[in-house]
Amino acid sequence: MRLSVLFPRTLRSAPAETEVVGHQLLLRAGYVRQLGSGIFSALPLGTRALRRIEAIVREEMDAIGGQEVLLPVVHPAEIWQQSGRWQSVGEELVRFHDRGGRDMVLAMTHEEVITDLAHREITSYRQLPLCLYQSQTKFRDEPRPRAGLIRTREFTMKDAYTLDVDEAGLQLQYGRHYTAYHRIFTRCGLTDLLAVEADPGMMGGTVAHEFMYLSPIGEDVIAVCQGCGDAANRQVARFRKPTPPAEAPAPIERVATPGASTIADLTRLLGIGAEGTAKVVFYTATLATADPGTAAPAPDRSDGPAEVLVMALVRGDMEVEETKLSHLIGADGLRPAEPERIRAVGAEPGYASPVGIRRQGVVVAVDDLVAASPNLVAGANAVDVHLRNVNVGRDFEPDRVGDIAAAQDGAACTRCGAGLRLRRGIEVGNIFQLGTRYSAAMDASYSDAAGALHPIVMGSYGIGIGRILASVAEAHHDDRGLVWPLAIAPFPVHLVRLGGDLPQVAGAATALVDALAARGVEVLDDDRDLAPGVKFADADLLGMPLRVTASPRSLAAGGLELRRRDRDRAVVVPQSEAAAAVRRELEQLADEERARVQSPRYGDRPLPD
Repeated sequence: MRLSVLFPRTLRSAPAETEVVGHQLLLRAGYVRQLGSGIFSALPLGTRALRRIEAIVREEMDAIGGQEVLLPVVHPAEIWQQSGRWQSVGEELVRFHDRGGRDMVLAMTHEEVITDLAHREITSYRQLPLCLYQSQTKFRDEPRPRAGLIRTREFTMKDAYTLDVDEAGLQLQYGRHYTAYHRIFTRCGLTDLLAVEADPGMMGGTVAHEFMYLSPIGEDVIAVCQGCGDAANRQVARFRKPTPPAEAPAPIERVATPGASTIADLTRLLGIGAEGTAKVVFYTATLATADPGTAAPAPDRSDGPAEVLVMALVRGDMEVEETKLSHLIGADGLRPAEPERIRAVGAEPGYASPVGIRRQGVVVAVDDLVAASPNLVAGANAVDVHLRNVNVGRDFEPDRVGDIAAAQDGAACTRCGAGLRLRRGIEVGNIFQLGTRYSAAMDASYSDAAGALHPIVMGSYGIGIGRILASVAEAHHDDRGLVWPLAIAPFPVHLVRLGGDLPQVAGAATALVDALAARGVEVLDDDRDLAPGVKFADADLLGMPLRVTASPRSLAAGGLELRRRDRDRAVVVPQSEAAAAVRRELEQLADEERARVQSPRYGDRPLPD
């Protein structure tokens, strides 16, 4: 490929609105361009890198028995209605009508399509197990796209689906994907990666893991044990809570607390620790199902989803984890409650507690540590007033008690007791044990040897192809530009011609390109008539693994100059040996990358207990 005809030109600086370095470099180097909010075009260099990522994914998926398919992007609503996700998934699912007035959706994932295929095609246990996968466009109407390709609305995902006769088969395929994913990400250059326990979320099922590239720009927070290495997304991370003091319940007492509408103000005024207080956080929730154990009304879906007011209580030195809270109360969605709605039940923002409020239409959810802690300070539902010695069970009855507190830095691991460290990560892949969540709803079953019907046991496995590209750009760059791993670089070699109009330079450069082409090595050939400084700056910005310079100076020194992008040292090799030297350098790079994949730290990893 001649750089003089490559589309488009590089940029000297990134657009002002770009947030993160990797995205800035992808824009400057001409790998991608933005069309709209969360919507990007991949340009020639970006497309080549994405295709190389897809090739790695394809190799590893084929190695574990995957069969590649290609599924439609537009789905009839009926299959989403059958699975129940037409009702449960929010505005991120794009719904529309075709010209016949039929409800349709844009694919954000393909569980329904695969399950429909299984319903139509699979009848016998002899057809199982199966693993089907694809790389396909998805669209998710994200409310806040950010960080370039890290969070987009339109994206390419490799999604795979396993179909088994029983749970044991699912566990086997789940473990194979877990190991294959480690190999995929390591081969692509993402070695600072963790697989963490995760919330299945809208996918459903019982068990899920996310593959997180550790990065300060990540949106997800991960709790990692510094002792045993256990790791979980903070949304589901458990931690060992302290044992509350043993005290007899004391009489409740009103106390004036002028201006103390925050925990910090309250503890300063009363001279107590935050662990002696109860914090209330209010939400408006859409309940997934009726809960006869609460005073909240049963959801009436005839006029849309039913909403209730939620009072979530955690100890004052902790924070509410909304995912845990959603699971505890069975909510489809949570949002901050408006002050008017809070006051309508007799509570007062900043000075609230469940003591004495009107409970109709309210769900009170209490963290288990609060329920076990005696004599807490809580709000009196009056401005500038709090209550001492509030005890759960005596002064109010909760609707739900459970773990709704977010793990904090330094909290104790439930397995070994060592401290947890909070890290940020970018989710580049995920795997889910779906079980029969979709097959039972959509009548995808098989008959066993005796003719009895059983729902197919399913798993789902996703990888964000664009997110890998963006994450590698974040992981592999310096102050001059991108530094691609050989495995996914658009071209392995970048040839810089200086004085290309001179016959000896043109001859040496052309001979090298031809010799490498004969050896199957592609070259990005900078044949432009520009100053050396510009050409070297572009070579560093574009980030190909090996740069070769043909110039009067290099020829005078004995041949062509070779320099690896990840090293500053250059060597001059004789012109007659240049092609062989390039091959040796590329083989050395490939050996280094293979060694990383085979390392116990990065390579084949079994699923943790």
